[in-house]
Amino acid sequence: MDLSIVVPICNEFDNLPILCERITEVLRTLNKSYEILLIDDGSTDGSVQREAELAAADAHLKIIQFRRNYGQTAALQAGFEHAQGAVIIMLDGDLQNDPTDIPMMLEKIDEGYDLIHGWRKNRQDTFWDRKLPSKIANWLISRSTGFPVHDLGCSLKAIRREIAQELEMYGEMHRFIPILAHSRGAKCLEVVTKHHARQFGQTKYGLSRTTRVILDLFTAIYMIKYFRSPMKLFGKVGLYCVAGALVSAFLTLGMKTFTNFDITGNPFFLLSAISLIAGIQFLGIGLLGEVLSRIYYHTDDKRFSAYTVRKIIQQVEEKALVIPFQQKSA
Repeated sequence: MDLSIVVPICNEFDNLPILCERITEVLRTLNKSYEILLIDDGSTDGSVQREAELAAADAHLKIIQFRRNYGQTAALQAGFEHAQGAVIIMLDGDLQNDPTDIPMMLEKIDEGYDLIHGWRKNRQDTFWDRKLPSKIANWLISRSTGFPVHDLGCSLKAIRREIAQELEMYGEMHRFIPILAHSRGAKCLEVVTKHHARQFGQTKYGLSRTTRVILDLFTAIYMIKYFRSPMKLFGKVGLYCVAGALVSAFLTLGMKTFTNFDITGNPFFLLSAISLIAGIQFLGIGLLGEVLSRIYYHTDDKRFSAYTVRKIIQQVEEKALVIPFQQKSA
């Protein structure tokens, strides 16, 4: 299989037929074998039934239906794990990404890049609740991680399957895919892509996601810089606390020696005690982190599932086949 198209779907009833038609029109011109994976993330508007109808009419279509809504990160993880293509294309199901950008991204993959991620330079969204928070978040992420990027929120991406399946996806880490891939040595490139205004349905994004993006940023920075050696973070903070405790202790003794200031009422004495305790705790956390990191890297099966699949729908011999899927919940 040359290509796998992975599309998370959540309540996109009206968009589904148009989406599949546009994707198919582009892929038929490429002379490549392909599959289209629609990951239904707990739709409640009838999208599941429409997906089954589309799968019955197109053997290239495969539906992975979740038991409930798990979020876009889990949907992409499911797509990565079930994809058979050498290159995986990701895009949203709301028709805002343009499938005609796929050939251009594949050309860049053929040039030797491992991951191509889109930049919605002429973004067709409202300014105050979509574009402005996105610009601020991208600037903050770029500065804090050192990864030059204009638009991490663009869902349109092309990635080699071996890179995609190495990524450990959980929470809402899907927006950090380029950064996570880059940290594993992947050669990444950002390209300008088309963007369209939403025609049907309602957006799943808004200002409420800003805090989650910031929290996920802390997680991403930790995973990239300190996951393999937590002591470099917690040990450093612990040493700073111990150093602060020593400085406060010397100030306390100096004030007692030269000014006869009472030690028990001296704020520097309290600061030295608190700093020493905090330093010991941070050093202990660092040691525990190192032990857990060693356990993690010596475990054979590091993969876990952040989702459960209800069933898989795929056409076999001109009929839609429904495959019950048994999987433990995370």
